[in-house]
Amino acid sequence: MRCGKGIAGLSYSMISPTQTSIESGIRSVEDPQLCFVGQEQPIMPIEIQDHKPVVEALRDREQELSQLINMVPSHLWRLTPEGEPTFFNKRMVDFLGLDVPDMDRRGKSRLEMLVETVHPDDAAEFRDTLNRCLVSGEHFTMRYRLRRADGLYRWMSSRAEPMRNHAGRIVHWYGLCHDIDDQMHAEEALRRSQQQLQQMIDAVPVRIWSITSLDDPVYFNKRYQDHFRAVIADFEAIEDPRIETLLQELIYPEDAPEVQRTLLNCFESGRGTVMRFRWLEKDGAYRWAECRVEPRRDQDGTIVQWYGVSLDIDDEVRAQEALRNRERELSLLVDMVPSNLWRLTPEGETTLANKHMADFLGVDLQDKRQLAVVFDTIFHPDDVDAVSDVLGRCLKTGELFSMKYRLRRHDGVYRWMSGRAEPLRAPDGGIVQWFGLCHDIDDQVHAEEALRRASEQLARATQAASLAELSASIAHEVNQPLAAIVANSQACHRWLSAAPPNVERAKITAERITRDANSAADVVSRIRALFRQAPQTRSSEDVNHLIGEVCRLMADGIAAKGIRVETDLEPNLPPVALDRVQVQQVFLNLVRNGVEAMDGAMVDGARTLQISSRRDAIDAIRIEVRDAGTGFEHAERVFEPFFTTKQNGMGMGLAICRSIIESHGGRLWMANNETRGATVAFTLPLKASESS
Repeated sequence: MRCGKGIAGLSYSMISPTQTSIESGIRSVEDPQLCFVGQEQPIMPIEIQDHKPVVEALRDREQELSQLINMVPSHLWRLTPEGEPTFFNKRMVDFLGLDVPDMDRRGKSRLEMLVETVHPDDAAEFRDTLNRCLVSGEHFTMRYRLRRADGLYRWMSSRAEPMRNHAGRIVHWYGLCHDIDDQMHAEEALRRSQQQLQQMIDAVPVRIWSITSLDDPVYFNKRYQDHFRAVIADFEAIEDPRIETLLQELIYPEDAPEVQRTLLNCFESGRGTVMRFRWLEKDGAYRWAECRVEPRRDQDGTIVQWYGVSLDIDDEVRAQEALRNRERELSLLVDMVPSNLWRLTPEGETTLANKHMADFLGVDLQDKRQLAVVFDTIFHPDDVDAVSDVLGRCLKTGELFSMKYRLRRHDGVYRWMSGRAEPLRAPDGGIVQWFGLCHDIDDQVHAEEALRRASEQLARATQAASLAELSASIAHEVNQPLAAIVANSQACHRWLSAAPPNVERAKITAERITRDANSAADVVSRIRALFRQAPQTRSSEDVNHLIGEVCRLMADGIAAKGIRVETDLEPNLPPVALDRVQVQQVFLNLVRNGVEAMDGAMVDGARTLQISSRRDAIDAIRIEVRDAGTGFEHAERVFEPFFTTKQNGMGMGLAICRSIIESHGGRLWMANNETRGATVAFTLPLKASESS
């Protein structure tokens, strides 16, 4: 307003809008013909003295209003119809750090200065919105960030309305700017929290839903909705998905009615529930799910909303089913095991017996009391104390239980059992249970008893067989000298019966008879000493010389069969301490066996018996007898007593030969030749000879 003369010639300057209104009111009261401020009307002189109290009261009122405007906890401002700021209350001046007069700078309007206090990201929208309102006269409403005096931007919620004159023309714009920065940050934090919560609800690997009542649509989290889109073709067309619709679309037809009844009972009773059902997956298969429903109540206990969580438990259900099948299979296996299985507590109380044991004892598996009572009375009276002592010790120490005892069958018969039990321990080593097995060995025990008796009888039979073996051995070895005595006796008779009698040859033959008789006596004596394991008298002998004696002794018989003897004897062999008669018997047996092997078979080519001797390494002499016969058909049994392939053989020759050689500390063995025939060899150690 312009400066001018006031009432009674007093001058006045620009005043606040409140002051202007007050002055205008005064003038209107003093003179009804006066108009609003801004209208140039003649001012009539009046008496001030009468109106002075009124003016003072109005001035006090003006001061009070001014203080009220400055104390309002918001920013108040005023703009011209063109948008130029004309007034900021004190709170806004303190916030911006500048007043309206401070905005009069060269080159920029007050409006431009005002826009510069707005955050750059909000300035363009602020300018456009304000200009639109200035032009259209509509209310200004906007949220933006305003720069504080310290350079910090804070969110403001601003509103402005135009003041019009009686002609409807806008005179001023009055606005209010309220600091909502804390509210905006709280809302932003709330939005982030809600966003995080929504993301968590959508990301959690379960399906979540909520509903206010059965008549309201159901909220589903993203995982639920993705599932619906994959399964229900027209899901997007369903504006308000409801429980009944989804039950018909998703749940297995046999499960849907029960699920619906359970939900209705849950909503009517106000209590939570748990349901299991099968529902459709996108691959067309049904999977088991578990749904848990709980109500949310307000402080008064009134149900505000229902929440549900659906979990996929198909793998769990199938695993439980497999476990139940496995349990049934194991139970059947335990019952079908042909042994008595049982279980004890760590204190020794019986808690389980398989069907096989229950049938054996004649008890009912379902009656645990009967099971415990029967186990106290099933042991044989002679075994009760021993079983109690051993089992009690095992329960205390944790060592394995193992013993034999007799159990009473349901018919009263006691049968031998072999019982074993081991403890099942917890991770800390404590015994949880004992598992035991008792196997029926009654037949085995009786069989062992019968075997023991048979063993005793066999021992007595073996003694008799040993006597028979001794007799057979003596007969076998004496047979040769006796045959020689008979042959020489016949020869002596022929010499004496000749005409004239050949006394000289008869005398020689008689000497041979005497020699053969003494040889038979020596054979009997040596064999008896061999089987008695009596000390034997041994002499140092030349092995090659013994071989020569045997060959000369059997020369006539060998030549008569058309067999030629070849010897390969290593000269200068050291003498060996041996029993001359026994070793000669070995030579005789081996040579005779070789001759008989070639005589009784069709042998092509030369029939030759090869005898060799050599130093075997440095500690033994080795003698071999090689024939060109058919070899041994059962090589693994040739040294068994009484085993023979000869028609009139006794099967004792090689057995006795091995016994003689082994008694000298040597070894005798045989092998079939690669081409034909067989080789029998033995060794005589030199250590015994050197020590003797």
